[in-house]
Amino acid sequence: MISFITKSTSIRAKHSLPELPYDYKALEPIICAEIMQLHHSKHHATYVNNLNVAEEKLKEAVAKGDVNTQIALGPAIKFNGGGHLNHSIFWCNLSPNGGKPDVALLKQIEKDFGSLEEMKKRLSETTVAIQGSGWGWLGYCSKTKSLRIATCANQDPLQATTGLIPLFGIDVWEHAYYLQYKNVRPDYVKAIFDIVNWNDVNSRYKNASGC
Repeated sequence: MISFITKSTSIRAKHSLPELPYDYKALEPIICAEIMQLHHSKHHATYVNNLNVAEEKLKEAVAKGDVNTQIALGPAIKFNGGGHLNHSIFWCNLSPNGGKPDVALLKQIEKDFGSLEEMKKRLSETTVAIQGSGWGWLGYCSKTKSLRIATCANQDPLQATTGLIPLFGIDVWEHAYYLQYKNVRPDYVKAIFDIVNWNDVNSRYKNASGC
């Protein structure tokens, strides 16, 4: 959908909820269809809707020169924009048939972590240890040309927060797993590695590193 900016001839495409590249039930038994439907059609959709509303308010505030309102809208844009960015990556990071790390990515993983299993172990431990809600990430640092593990609180987006380019993220907000795994976050984090879309992670690494 397109919305016209007040007193301007320019137009802006509104953000939209991306379609999943698989059915809601495709990731079972790791993630059940009920969680996927709620997570995608309710939670992600809410971030998209709220981001569009906040951006429209921001456009109006900019047009009026209302700096106070522009500043006040910052947290809403960060939270909902981050939620939209994070989930758009998350859905593509998962697949019932995700392949495996390609030669280039595996070589980088072994260089930075020693082995694929060690990377999984460290990412899992770091993600499980997040206090409250947030995300665990495998990211790429363009400055050091290396892979790094990082966490972000709430819906803070990895690149805007740390400068790392996101390759693979694990959502540990309770809505991502509680209906199925209850309060046993470690079981969910361990299981999610069985549905990693390595084809997507390989592509993200290639784009980030130029390899």
